[in-house]
Amino acid sequence: MKLGAALVCLASVVPAVALANDTAAVLSTGGLQFVVDPDIAMVSEDLYISAEEIRVTYIFRNEGKADRNVLVAFPMPDITPDHWSPVAFPDGPDDNLFSFETTFDGEPVETILYQYAYAFGVDRTDYLRELEMPLVPFSQAAITAVEKLDAATIAEMLHLGLVVPDEFDAGEGWETHHWPMWTLRSTYTWEAMFPAGEEVTVEHRYKPSVGGTTGVSFLSEPYEGHDPAAEYAEKYCTDEAFLDAVRKTVKNGEPWSAPFFEQWISYILKTGANWNGPIGSFRLVIDKGEPGNLVSFCGEGVTKIGPTTFEMVKTDYWPDRDLDILILERHEGFE
Repeated sequence: MKLGAALVCLASVVPAVALANDTAAVLSTGGLQFVVDPDIAMVSEDLYISAEEIRVTYIFRNEGKADRNVLVAFPMPDITPDHWSPVAFPDGPDDNLFSFETTFDGEPVETILYQYAYAFGVDRTDYLRELEMPLVPFSQAAITAVEKLDAATIAEMLHLGLVVPDEFDAGEGWETHHWPMWTLRSTYTWEAMFPAGEEVTVEHRYKPSVGGTTGVSFLSEPYEGHDPAAEYAEKYCTDEAFLDAVRKTVKNGEPWSAPFFEQWISYILKTGANWNGPIGSFRLVIDKGEPGNLVSFCGEGVTKIGPTTFEMVKTDYWPDRDLDILILERHEGFE
């Protein structure tokens, strides 16, 4: 999953909006389009990430000469369901799926959740709404609705990449079922006033969507042109020290015998580069959950500040990539 927040000036003709890890945007007939905001500067960002909760505090300063009525937008990470892996999907109500809470200068803010459905990079939201299909693809409501579709509609959805077939024999002969497989994009928005020449504080907290696997997959040998170790090194910066720590737990040379579950968390960082100048002061804290867990992510100058927490501090920070975190959760009871 990937995360962040944004700001936008409300225009008189075209409503403007702002995006995750706070960046600016405009709202057009094509949806949210993120742009550079020349007046709003991100003074600081303090970010805490764990598998249980994400908390982020921003301080913004309006460096323009006029007050700004801004539509703030916070896009959540894309979620593509995996119906066969242990993914911890958000389980909040339909109008607040991620249990998202935010305050503006200490006052609670009422947000609106916008959701969109994509397949092969194409927006299929209107198509699904015409079918009266729930947009949350991992919900039981969407799974049940797909099961009730006729063969012609299923064939069309297969062509559009909106469902995936599942064939199995449960003891009564081969059966074919179809699962929802579109990508869900979610964005929270609310309005706020940014006074000229002043600083404001924006705080968010929510439950992340956590992907994962049973066992570890990145120790597997390359196959069919796919190299798991290289992929994880690029995405999570898994170095030799990390790999050696995992290899020491493997039994009989079998990668899947390692006593861990993989957890994957993503956060949108690079949209923060759309404000006026860099992030003045940036602090990141990653919490791996339990002392016996392992964690890997890409960052420079990371220090351990507690039994389960790691810190990275930057000044005048220009994020050039989003943040992907790998946590290896040790099996309960493993010695």
